[in-house]
Amino acid sequence: MSFNKYSTLNHMAKNTNGLQPEGSTAARLDAVDRKLLGLLADDSSLSYGELGQALHLSAPAVHERVKRLKRDRVILATVARLDGAKLGRPLLCFVQVITSTVKRARQVAALSSLADIEEIHTVTGESGILLKVRTRDTQALETLLAKIHGVDGVEGTRTQIALSTLLERGPSPHLAD
Repeated sequence: MSFNKYSTLNHMAKNTNGLQPEGSTAARLDAVDRKLLGLLADDSSLSYGELGQALHLSAPAVHERVKRLKRDRVILATVARLDGAKLGRPLLCFVQVITSTVKRARQVAALSSLADIEEIHTVTGESGILLKVRTRDTQALETLLAKIHGVDGVEGTRTQIALSTLLERGPSPHLAD
């Protein structure tokens, strides 16, 4: 599929702080859009022709839908899903970062440049931030935790190590029954 990496980067360039924009509204999607998104989520390397056959649409019609879905930021990026263990990062952890204030929690986002941090979420509860991290071993995790504790306003962390992953996926484009 010929996704234009430059248009995706241009859309992403509007938000340079690495954080998701606050409060987004649901896009208007029809059944064909949802089926298209499901196909792309399963295999984004399908050509517009292959997608068109599955959707009973022409390749140009699929291309226009994909362009609209990118423009509307329903499709944020086209990426390859990588195997952490095969890349030398088999240790998957979830780290709750306890911060003194919500403002301080946002400062943890400055750590987004660290390769071991995959996701950063602000959350409710005792901790202000939840991190999804992958490291090569417990020593690398300890080093990462020391960097997190070095951020002004971080009061502590709670770490859970995942023993196995039973399901890992993005949001479903299909409406709940």
